Amino acid sequence: MESTKLWHLISFYLSTALFIFRNLLHYILNLNRSPFLTIFMDTILSLYFRLCDLSPCAIDLDDQTTIHFWVANHRRFNKPSLVMVHGYGGNSLWQFLYQVGPLSRKFNVYIPDLLFFGKSYSRSLNRSDLFQAKCLSDGLKRLGVDRFSVYAISYGGFVAYRMAEMNPDAVEKVAIMSSGIVYTDDQRAEQMKKIGRHPSEILVPKNPNDLRLLVNLSMYKQSSVYWFPDFLLRQFITVSFMFAVLVSF
Repeated sequence: MESTKLWHLISFYLSTALFIFRNLLHYILNLNRSPFLTIFMDTILSLYFRLCDLSPCAIDLDDQTTIHFWVANHRRFNKPSLVMVHGYGGNSLWQFLYQVGPLSRKFNVYIPDLLFFGKSYSRSLNRSDLFQAKCLSDGLKRLGVDRFSVYAISYGGFVAYRMAEMNPDAVEKVAIMSSGIVYTDDQRAEQMKKIGRHPSEILVPKNPNDLRLLVNLSMYKQSSVYWFPDFLLRQFITVSFMFAVLVSF
């Protein structure tokens, strides 16, 4: 029995090392054509999510829309279900790095990519938060999740609010962080006047300085992103925001 467990452990570490080496070699060979460091970090984060007992899956809602989720490998009926909705410009991997480990031990976790971010997409012309909420709710139904709580940040807060509004019998609790869901038009106009730039120029950065401005406006304390080299920030912009231009408020 002990030898069998040891062999499974050795096999796991060998397969993990092979997986990392294979992806590393692939990205090195395609270094000039792809944002190597950012995609490699995606690979590492994907591996971490798998270690948290999560697996990726894609749900085709119809012939136009596909929602990508990270879901619990083994759904435990003695655990409540928790849906974690990321913010604008991010995806399911990048924005819940510190939360996914502890929360996956207490909940059946479901982490979607919002439409036009990560691996979720749609040919529909609808770009509203209502459409996002409906698609996430439909995807959860396809996964057999009838009751759940929602934890959301930033733009994801608007989507979570809409989910609770349209599915009061399904949504148990809602926790929204850093989201201006009660922001008035006057408050928004005053804030934009202080910044002196249109929201679309800030939310969809085109260069490293724009990204640093976005982070500065989004965080209470100065982030380490200020010390990141420009080439790394350009890669991050390429990967994280290449579909964001399709989204409008």
